[in-house]
Amino acid sequence: MKLKDYSLVFIFAAISILVNAQQKVSGTITDTSGQPLGNVEVYDKASGRLATTNLQGYYEFSTEKSVLTLVFFSYEFQIKEVQITIDDDVVLNQVLEPLGEELTAVEITARKTKVFELSRLKDVEGTAIYAGKKTEVVLVDQSMANLATNNARQIYSQVAGLNIYQNDDAGLQLNIGGRGLDPNRTANFNTRQNGYDISADVLGYPESYYSPAAEGLKEIQVIRGAASLQYGTQFGGLINFVMKAPNASKPFELITRNTLGSFGLYTNFTSVSGTKDKWSYYTFFNYKKGDGFRPNSEFESKNIYAYIGYKFNEKTRFSGEITYLNYLAQQAGGLTDDMFNEDPYQSNRARNWFEIDWLLYNFKLAHQFSDSTNFTFNFFGLNATRNALGYRSNRVDQADPETERDLIKGDFNNFGFETRLLSKYKIFNKDATFLIGSKFYKANNDQQQGPGSAGIGPNFNLQTERFPNYPDQSDFEFPNLNVAVFGENIFYLNEKFSVTPGFRFEYIKTESDGFYQRTNTDAAGNVIFQEIVEDNRDFERNFLLLGLGLSYKPNKSLEVYGNISQNYRSVTFSDINVINPSIVIDRDITDEDGFTVDLGFRGNFKQILSYDIGIFGLFYNNRLGLVPFTESGNFRQLRTNIGDATMYGVESLLDFNLKKIFKMNSDFSLNYFVNTSFIQSEYTKSQKPGVEVGNTVEFVPDVNLKTGLRFGYKNFQTSVQYTYLSSQFTDASNSTDSDLSGIIGKIPEYDILDLSFAYTYKMFKLETGVNNVLDNAYFTRRATAYPGPGIIPSAPRNWFTTLEIKF
Repeated sequence: MKLKDYSLVFIFAAISILVNAQQKVSGTITDTSGQPLGNVEVYDKASGRLATTNLQGYYEFSTEKSVLTLVFFSYEFQIKEVQITIDDDVVLNQVLEPLGEELTAVEITARKTKVFELSRLKDVEGTAIYAGKKTEVVLVDQSMANLATNNARQIYSQVAGLNIYQNDDAGLQLNIGGRGLDPNRTANFNTRQNGYDISADVLGYPESYYSPAAEGLKEIQVIRGAASLQYGTQFGGLINFVMKAPNASKPFELITRNTLGSFGLYTNFTSVSGTKDKWSYYTFFNYKKGDGFRPNSEFESKNIYAYIGYKFNEKTRFSGEITYLNYLAQQAGGLTDDMFNEDPYQSNRARNWFEIDWLLYNFKLAHQFSDSTNFTFNFFGLNATRNALGYRSNRVDQADPETERDLIKGDFNNFGFETRLLSKYKIFNKDATFLIGSKFYKANNDQQQGPGSAGIGPNFNLQTERFPNYPDQSDFEFPNLNVAVFGENIFYLNEKFSVTPGFRFEYIKTESDGFYQRTNTDAAGNVIFQEIVEDNRDFERNFLLLGLGLSYKPNKSLEVYGNISQNYRSVTFSDINVINPSIVIDRDITDEDGFTVDLGFRGNFKQILSYDIGIFGLFYNNRLGLVPFTESGNFRQLRTNIGDATMYGVESLLDFNLKKIFKMNSDFSLNYFVNTSFIQSEYTKSQKPGVEVGNTVEFVPDVNLKTGLRFGYKNFQTSVQYTYLSSQFTDASNSTDSDLSGIIGKIPEYDILDLSFAYTYKMFKLETGVNNVLDNAYFTRRATAYPGPGIIPSAPRNWFTTLEIKF
């Protein structure tokens, strides 16, 4: 039987056992004048949200319960609670009373605000299953972070165990890892926006050069290793950026935010949104520019996002999105350890430039076949370019000779679609939820490397004819094809315990078609040998990944969860064929595989404490990494499959609602959180010189601590956050001594203190803050290529001020 036949069997089996024993509850919600109220949330007081009213004030849901206590909630109206008995279909209309006019704008806003900044996903959301998985949801609107610069240290402060490169003072790129995963451009996570892929090439080059503007985000969903079954095989899991939705209660809303900050920083974020009849829209423009905190590090960025949605009826919706980003950044280059100790903010590279041109598009169809069965179809694509230009000798203390520069041009073109069918049904008189999905993904990327101009500015045209003997030249095409089928099923053995098995079948075909130029010179620099080397590869494989999730909820305050899931990471041919003066690629390099395990408990105790405490294990086979070696008297690093490795540890988040503990009145809010991870790691098998069994895995700080206090009084809010990471290695040989390139050696321990303030008055909101209050000189990254090579310093003390006006 073919693979598609199995998919049809799964679908028909799920549909055939659907049971329609549920009763329907529906009705219309209006205000005291009889006007229908849209966007009213209808909750089961015991289990959570059931429905949301449409623009006509209508809601509908199905239930098997005989008695329900319903709560009707809207931001500008009084909460209403109604208990009903159900023995047949019920029509329940309600009238909501407006809030008293004596309430302030902040008190009304507080009705929208959750007590805790971090949330978690339910067992089922839309056409996705999260039961038994470690999930974390950053509620961006509740954050006191510097959103104008996408300050990841603050935005992700309550996501346990993340390791973040902190060298970009504008937030143009996101660099996060965790559990021993390299943070570089978040390449070890599957990164998505509203559920569709946004990286350069999901398999061939999974680096995220585009990071959504935080000011336009509703939330950020983080699902750890068990996400491999539904979203792709990456060890890190999924990061899904959920954009803000159109304002459902008015046809036009305008928000503008202007930010000034240190080092010539200026940003503008302006959005408009609304809903009219069956149409809805949300769009924004985000502009950033600045001089950077080092010489030779100016930047300018333009980002446009547009969403439009159309509701055919209560069961069928269609939406389209387009995202465009263009930015140009000067790169100050890397430093050696001696240079950093002398002056961490110096630069001896004035001709290094980086440019991104990123266009994403998406079309989504969502259809509800019944109260129990939902279907989604996502079509997405990317057309983008990336240009990197500069002098990048691995002797970073050398002055730029001001000759031709190295230029790498990347052209990324891909498209794909993902379908999902989710259905709730009964089996042996027990609840169950079934998900089946498929994904098709095709990419055709080009990459060229060769001589750039000998000038100063950002000229991204190859100068091959002018400099024919330039040694680092190549031209490759990277066609990639990926077809996947995946499925999961929640079996509720009783009201408290569920088991969720799942699978993912992958077919991957990765190709490399092109050449590179090999050039040898004598001591005087004269060419003595030159040849063109054809390098064509065809790597085809298919495999099955399996996983299992468990969830036990003895009461409303506690869930015990656990999961085990296989992972896989494809080697990136684009990295292999880039000529780097600091790195040599092993010709026998191959894919990584392994599995991830999570076990923990989480919950919310009486709105006093939100907690998530767990242990994890990440088990790698053929882990990719860097091993230092000497070639012809020159120090270099070998990128290769180092061996097998294990990472394990404890991750925890405790968030205390001190307002309730100290019985403060409604004018106040007060929360204290502590986010910690303690990780141990080691290589368990390796045959590479210099890598001993028992060596610590790179990018693993033993201690990762983030803690903070958030306080609010009426219209005023403030927060203080402290971050500490212990030292970490950057290569598998555990080198502690640095070299002339600055690319090996430890990253020393560091700590940072941040302060933020906000004040709201009617339509205005003023935000300000100071980052790195103690002005510590530190770094989080040793770059092997751009924007280095070498140590890339992090920002010194800096401030920002944002004024928001909402119409």
